[in-house]
Amino acid sequence: MTVTVVVGNPKPASRTLDAAVRVARALRPGAEPEVIDLVTLGPGLLGWGDPEVTAAARAVAASELVVFASPTFKATYTGLLKLFLEQFDGGTGLAGVVTVPVMLGAGPAHALAPDLLLKPVLVEIGGTAALPGLYLADRGFAEDGVIEAYAQRWAPVVTALLGQPVEATNHA
Repeated sequence: MTVTVVVGNPKPASRTLDAAVRVARALRPGAEPEVIDLVTLGPGLLGWGDPEVTAAARAVAASELVVFASPTFKATYTGLLKLFLEQFDGGTGLAGVVTVPVMLGAGPAHALAPDLLLKPVLVEIGGTAALPGLYLADRGFAEDGVIEAYAQRWAPVVTALLGQPVEATNHA
């Protein structure tokens, strides 16, 4: 099981990263997520062919589950995340990848942002975005129980989407 977290916060080791890792662990207990903190890729995101950016994009495309996380910035996700998402081909770049949009904000005014703004982009580049987006209070997510409630509701769906090996049966 390959689980990856992609964080579009312009601050390294941010609360957004912490929240995204918590979401990934809650949805897939026992799977330690690979973390891609986009701020560490720096100016390589501004063009095409940077080896670190290419490696990060390949790791994401090869994952089974990816949590894409961003703070709410100017009422949407960050430009940093947008630059990374541009690395994927439309319609096929995330084919076979279950994606979860997560955004953090200071208040409920942008609670629909993960579903209205980030999720359509993930679908456009081929991701399976069957779960609702998750909006978290940027200061209270670690204690408010929202991540745990989300995971309790949606972890079985993630398991179903990722599929379990089907045992061959002989119906002779």
